[in-house]
Amino acid sequence: MRDMTGAKPDGKTDRNRIVIVTDAWRPQVNGVVRTLEMTAAELKRRGYDVTFITPEPFWSLPCPTYPEIRLSLVTRYRVGQMIAAARPNYIHISTEGPLGLAARNYCVSKGLAFTTAFHTKFPEYVHARIRVPINWSYRFIRWFHRASETVMCATPSIAAELADEGIVHTQRWSRGVDVDLFRPDRHQAPKELDGLARPILLYVGRVTVEKNIEDFLEIRTTGTKVVVGSGPQLAALKAKYPDAHFIGPRYGKDLAAFYAAADVFVFPSRTDTFGLVLLEALASGTPVAAYPAPGPVDVIGTAPVGVLNNNLERAVKDALGISGKQCRDYALNYTWAACTDQFLANLSPVETAVRPALAVPA
Repeated sequence: MRDMTGAKPDGKTDRNRIVIVTDAWRPQVNGVVRTLEMTAAELKRRGYDVTFITPEPFWSLPCPTYPEIRLSLVTRYRVGQMIAAARPNYIHISTEGPLGLAARNYCVSKGLAFTTAFHTKFPEYVHARIRVPINWSYRFIRWFHRASETVMCATPSIAAELADEGIVHTQRWSRGVDVDLFRPDRHQAPKELDGLARPILLYVGRVTVEKNIEDFLEIRTTGTKVVVGSGPQLAALKAKYPDAHFIGPRYGKDLAAFYAAADVFVFPSRTDTFGLVLLEALASGTPVAAYPAPGPVDVIGTAPVGVLNNNLERAVKDALGISGKQCRDYALNYTWAACTDQFLANLSPVETAVRPALAVPA
């Protein structure tokens, strides 16, 4: 028999089994799910055996204020059974929700090494929704990630912010973009845009308070504002901003057609840790207008493919003159293969746990 580490009776090992635990999963449409799907596809292409532990097999409850997100009803024992059955060489815990917590506690109890990721500014999101003090939530975040061998984060800015919160054992795990899907050509313009005044100013993403979409909808510019996506703020924003066009969610080639048809992609979020939509827009030849916040600062920076300005209206106007070819060429530097290389380099074998784990948040 083989043990948890992959050892065989003859002393040889195979090191290709990875368990990924995530509370964020289909049918959610967000950057976390997209990153995990694309990374897993690349891992499998390279011969890795990837097992996901997701909310799918569990009973769940709707998340307060965001019913589209389901909170799994799980126990450490059940999640531990699933991890053990996969006999992983590596364990990666992607989220800090109920599944991630159960997996963390199981690994700590068994002395197994694992890695974690900081995909979402959870404390800021909770504060935006129910006004829980940010420092309270970061106390939990520090405790959760303390036992992890490595905390993967997408950008240097987020690593610096985590260091300010006492989380210093971070490594880079960047993002990629499907440049065959998101491109300036091969897409027929969406019929929903027929007859709309140019320029087309596009937002794509969840329609939620933490995305700060009202800043986009409040700016005074010529042209038409288009919002692609869904979320708990959708009905309220449609009622408040009747001049904007709310398309609802779109996927695959339908989504890519909106990016390619837009004149500027507007990204009003100040809390995203990366923003995959930035790369999707650029790969489509569409320049970006955004705030100089983490995510845009790291993805765009001073590159001539977007404008970062605390005056979002000015950023939109200045972005209109940017070359679509420059945007496309820039996006070609971001590949899922390179992203997967980083992910693999950050993993720790399950038998090498060295970090302490406290019993209670501190």
